[in-house]
Amino acid sequence: MQPTQPDNREAAETIALQALGFLASDADRLSRFLALTGIGPAELRARAGEPAFLSGVLDHLLRDETLLLVFATEAAVPPATVAAAHEMLIGGLQPTTAKRSAKIVPIRRT
Repeated sequence: MQPTQPDNREAAETIALQALGFLASDADRLSRFLALTGIGPAELRARAGEPAFLSGVLDHLLRDETLLLVFATEAAVPPATVAAAHEMLIGGLQPTTAKRSAKIVPIRRT
């Protein structure tokens, strides 16, 4: 299996393209994806390389645990790697170095 986190955006896109190929390899999977997203085959081909579209492909897998696990097994990619690739594509962040923090702003009462 691959490492838990993709090491760059290109690796995340590669995982998403593998996921798209996985969906396209089965007529039922592809039909369901197209029906849920509302896109047609022509638009799918036109947008296949767009990071926003690719993140949508991974989001589709992440919303269906059974589908995610079948993909993970077939592609030898841990489910956590799929989630990390999705995060990288939606935010453009590198999960290994990205830190989330909340700024706390005091409320002044008068």
